[in-house]
Amino acid sequence: MKIAITGGTGFVGKELTDLLLQKGHEVYILSRSKQGKERGITYVQWLSENANPEKQLEGVDAVVNLAGESINNGRWTEKQKRKIYDSRMESTDEVLRILHVLTVKPKVLVNASAIGIYPASTSRRYTDKSKEFGTDFLARTVRDWELKAQGAEKLNIRVACGRFGIILGKSEGALPLMAIPYKLFVGGPVGGGDNWMSWVHVKDVANALLFAIEHPINGPFNITAPHAKKMKDFGKTLATILKRPNYFHVPSFALKLVLGEKSQLVLEGQHVIPQVLLDEGYTFQFPNLESALLDIYK
Repeated sequence: MKIAITGGTGFVGKELTDLLLQKGHEVYILSRSKQGKERGITYVQWLSENANPEKQLEGVDAVVNLAGESINNGRWTEKQKRKIYDSRMESTDEVLRILHVLTVKPKVLVNASAIGIYPASTSRRYTDKSKEFGTDFLARTVRDWELKAQGAEKLNIRVACGRFGIILGKSEGALPLMAIPYKLFVGGPVGGGDNWMSWVHVKDVANALLFAIEHPINGPFNITAPHAKKMKDFGKTLATILKRPNYFHVPSFALKLVLGEKSQLVLEGQHVIPQVLLDEGYTFQFPNLESALLDIYK
């Protein structure tokens, strides 16, 4: 298949690109700066002056939209929050414009999303069909992003929105920062420790995105491992894998002082079930936290 990716040079995008190339697919990465071919990837210029990406994307079978400012970059100042929000809306607007002008439409748009759309809770379990949505900044951003992406349905294009959990990888994402205290022998529970962490290995994220291209998934689908962990249990498992202690408690107020509003990513959480993926027959490479961390730190 001929598959176009926005945000293809990011954490998830790189993993997805490598997977697609291994599977023999043609990969087109939309980029502001790069052009030409490299490692079997065709770089298509977009979101820059005189760019006409649609000319190179005729005949594309699927589009995966991962573009947007990382929520992990810096404190969530009002300026940064606007950048996080606007980058997602503007890039998706451009994706929709490209889809509109293509003579032959792709069969599917797989759009990134996040489980932050659900309200934080220590007692509820959320599936892909849950209709409870949060009201904070991240939930509003994700909700608006999904609604905008669904505009492609007017072009008779199937739209699937992959709601990412906390993505684990060795060099990028949340895990490297979470592992630092443990590596310094000062790791331990964060906040009360009873908040849920719905995690997922980055390899399963890439495989789930390809699965959504190849299978008739419509609407939102959760990309989390089937076995969420409470933060205190996540810390214990991480400490065991790293062979480090797990007894230096990090109080909530300290994290809020350092991270500000962004501290909700660690202090709050949701217990999320990937029901659609499981019902469609997706097999997780890393369904359990122990196996995921052993793979990352092998």
